[in-house]
Amino acid sequence: MSIWTLDDVPWDAFDPTRVDGELLRIIKAAALTERNSAHYARYLRNVFRDDPVFGTQVDQWAVEEARHGDALGRWAELADPGFDFRATFQRFVEGYVIPTDVEHSVRGSRTGEMVARCIVETGTSSFYSALRDAVEEPVLKDICRRIAGDEFRHYKLFYTTLQRTLAAENVSRARRVLVAVSRMRESEDDELAFAYHCANTPEHPYDRATSARAYAARAFSRYQLSHVERGGAMALKAAGLDPRGWLGRLATGALWRYLRFRLWRMADEVRAATPPDGRAAEA
Repeated sequence: MSIWTLDDVPWDAFDPTRVDGELLRIIKAAALTERNSAHYARYLRNVFRDDPVFGTQVDQWAVEEARHGDALGRWAELADPGFDFRATFQRFVEGYVIPTDVEHSVRGSRTGEMVARCIVETGTSSFYSALRDAVEEPVLKDICRRIAGDEFRHYKLFYTTLQRTLAAENVSRARRVLVAVSRMRESEDDELAFAYHCANTPEHPYDRATSARAYAARAFSRYQLSHVERGGAMALKAAGLDPRGWLGRLATGALWRYLRFRLWRMADEVRAATPPDGRAAEA
């Protein structure tokens, strides 16, 4: 169970001179997606409708995720007094809707669903760990430290549940790998891109590809090799592969090289889309 509240965050330590404007953009977007946990909780409760214990755990997970959004949103309002978190969140949820009235997982099984959830928590725990180590503003650093800890616990929750569902469903390792890869590819879907747009460029028409690149270029640049190594190990474990073996080392190295290549490509694209006055139309 989470042991912190918004009152535990040292808000009085906020230092506006140490706010990174580029980082502020992705924090605004992250605040929206974190706050949107209720929809995913409803979906998971439907998929596990005959498992009241897990349902209770999902409810607590949703509370903690929403708290992450509130903390990030409050910080963003301190860093940018013109930013209205509640109004922006309302715009986001009106434009981004996921189906929740389901009876079965879109991943084909409960095991597949838990693999996908582990991949999501792997991404968020790595992301906030990277931010924790990169930011200089003390309040945001504290928030990221707290959120990273929560996300690691959430991974453990879904991984433990994965072991239970795997015993009942006997889903093959190959299928688990396919689900993991599929969920990784979805990291550039509409949710983060639309959140970035709502938080930063609502006055422009929404372009998914442009917003996704703008978000990813700013987020990926904060990662260090250690964050990729730990995240890679967590993802491989969820997929049923040994992160300590040669395949794990190969996968982690490939992921790091891919990340650096993507950053190089996105930097060129952002520069090409930036007009002479230095203000990119959508980035």
